[in-house]
Amino acid sequence: MIVPGSALRIVVATRPVDFRKGHDGLAAVAANELGLDPHSGVIVVFRPKRCDRIKILLWDGTGLVMAYKRLEQGRFAWPSVRDGVMRLSRAQFEALFEGLDWRRVWGPRVRKPAAAG
Repeated sequence: MIVPGSALRIVVATRPVDFRKGHDGLAAVAANELGLDPHSGVIVVFRPKRCDRIKILLWDGTGLVMAYKRLEQGRFAWPSVRDGVMRLSRAQFEALFEGLDWRRVWGPRVRKPAAAG
């Protein structure tokens, strides 16, 4: 699996795309429809109408990388269909890629220290 650094932005294109598109077609969708620069290091996750597939597009500094995954059983948990993008944390992205429900993943909780008394 492609493991992004903590500094990278990870976004999901919430509207399904035509999965016949390759690197250039998905980069065009990211730029023209989503307003993202696909060469900026952002990781863009695309969904089809079928919920058992995923395509990921990212720039690694030397070229566009596209990853494609199809689940043999089950479905990916996708956000509701609407225009635009939705940001994911690294932990949510990893859960999504593994076919888990990313909506159940929460970031670290910061607890305030008890006042010394």
